[in-house]
Amino acid sequence: MTYYFIIGTTFLVSVIVNTILKNKFREYSKFHLHSYMSGKEVAEKMLKDNGITDVYVLSVEGEMTDHYNPLNKTINLSEKVYNGRSAASVAVAAHECGHALQHKLGYNLLKIRNHLVSILNFSSKFTNLAIVSGLTIFYSSGGKDSFLLKLGIGLFFFVFLFSFITLPIEFDASNRALTWMRKKNVVNYQEYNKAKESLNWAAMTYVVSALGSLSQLIYFLSFFTSASKKDEQL
Repeated sequence: MTYYFIIGTTFLVSVIVNTILKNKFREYSKFHLHSYMSGKEVAEKMLKDNGITDVYVLSVEGEMTDHYNPLNKTINLSEKVYNGRSAASVAVAAHECGHALQHKLGYNLLKIRNHLVSILNFSSKFTNLAIVSGLTIFYSSGGKDSFLLKLGIGLFFFVFLFSFITLPIEFDASNRALTWMRKKNVVNYQEYNKAKESLNWAAMTYVVSALGSLSQLIYFLSFFTSASKKDEQL
């Protein structure tokens, strides 16, 4: 029950944060920038200003599907961000360019996360199976057979690590975006505050994910703490 409570709470908070984020974007999309630049134009200008000539800005379908792809070096912006001329739209576009700038500069945490992707893709396929099976065997053996459970927790650790490494990467990309927009007068004072608030709420989605992963990891490790206490009592 504790596990499902953690999963349920994380999911609920995530839904709340995403709802607030979407509402903020809808609210700010009603007000155009004083510079009247679109997300596409802001992205192209930020790339150019930072001497990045091998990254292309593309439009992709969906909502909140914006991302930087380091493999083919593309800034992929959702249609609303690509064409949008609001503080929220250009903030997201500049944020994704912040990742491209991290890539160009060889940002260490980004390198580590990129290396973790292949490991995460492998571990995510077997993590849940190993943990569920491991828990079943762990309980049926009275806590004596814990190999499979330990394997599952070890695989899940990479999920946890990926989530926490992502946090400083996202905050750094936002800081680079906000600094550039203010320096280049892409946004005025009021627009800057709206852009910052939009990125802060977007970052909250990663914070919730990371805290959810941490809670699950602590829960899984608690099985061994409980088992060791029982052994001491015996």
